[in-house]
Amino acid sequence: MTHAGPLPLSVAIVCKDGARTIARTLDAVRPIAAEILALDSGSTDGTLDMLARAGARVVPTEWLGHVRTKQRALEACSQPWVLCLDADESPEPDLIEAIAGALAWPAAEQLATAPEPVAFALNRKVWYAGRFLNHAWQPEWRTRLVRGRDVAAGLAAWAGTDPHDALRTAAAPRRLRGTLRHDSFATFAEQLGKQVRYAGIQAGHMARRGDRGSLASLLISPPGAFLKQLVLKAAWRDGWAGWLAAACAAQQALCKHAALIELGRAEQRPDAGGAAAHPDNT
Repeated sequence: MTHAGPLPLSVAIVCKDGARTIARTLDAVRPIAAEILALDSGSTDGTLDMLARAGARVVPTEWLGHVRTKQRALEACSQPWVLCLDADESPEPDLIEAIAGALAWPAAEQLATAPEPVAFALNRKVWYAGRFLNHAWQPEWRTRLVRGRDVAAGLAAWAGTDPHDALRTAAAPRRLRGTLRHDSFATFAEQLGKQVRYAGIQAGHMARRGDRGSLASLLISPPGAFLKQLVLKAAWRDGWAGWLAAACAAQQALCKHAALIELGRAEQRPDAGGAAAHPDNT
C-alpha cells in the first residue's frame, strides 16, 4: 500500500538531547504526519536544529516526569489522530504502511466517528549492534496511536508510575503489524547505567506507597528476571546480545530491591513531588 501526502495525524515527541536518534524518528514520520509536535526540555546537542529542519512545532517545557510531560504533549496536538513516540523510537516501513492503512479513507472516517474509543498498539523491538533483538523483551506491545477526540474526552491518557509510563485507553487497543524500532542504547554499558537510575526511581515510588525491601526479594527477583528473559522469552536465540539483555534485566531487579532496602533502613520517605530524570538526559 502507498500513501499520498500527510494523514490527519499528529506525531507527539518528548525530547531532550536526542540528537543520536531523533533524526531517524523524524525521517520516518515526516511523510505521513500533518503535524510533528515536540515538547523539548532544554536540548543543547543539535536536537532543536533537527526539529526545525523537519518542520516540527517545538514547545519548550520543563521536565515534569515521564507521565505528566507526555500527557502535556498529547493534549497539545491538533490532528484527529495522535501517534506518541519517544525520541529513540522510529516506525519501520512496514509499520508506516500499517498506520497509513489504518487511517486511510474510508476506514479512517468510520474509525473517527465510532462512538467507542479507538486505539492501536505497536510492537516495539530493541535495535542493537546493527540488528533487532527478536526475542529479548519480546513481544512489547505499546499503545501509541489514539484519536484526538478520545484524548479530549479523557478516554485516552498517559498513566503509570515513572519511569514506566503507559498510554491507557477506555477500550482495548487493536494491534498493528510492523515494528517500532527502539534505539534505546548504543552500548550495554549505557543500558546498565540507565537501568541503575531507573531502579532508584522505581524504588522511591515503591517506598512512597509503603513497600519495604526484603532479603528474600533481593535473592529471588534478580535470578527470576534473568530466567524470564533467557528462557521464557528465549533471549538466548539473540546470541550474546540476548544473554547480556537477560543480565541487564537481572541487574535492574537487583538494584531496585537493594535501593528499596536502603530506603527502608534509613527510614527515608522520598519527596513525592520530585520528577524522574529525563531519559534523554541520563
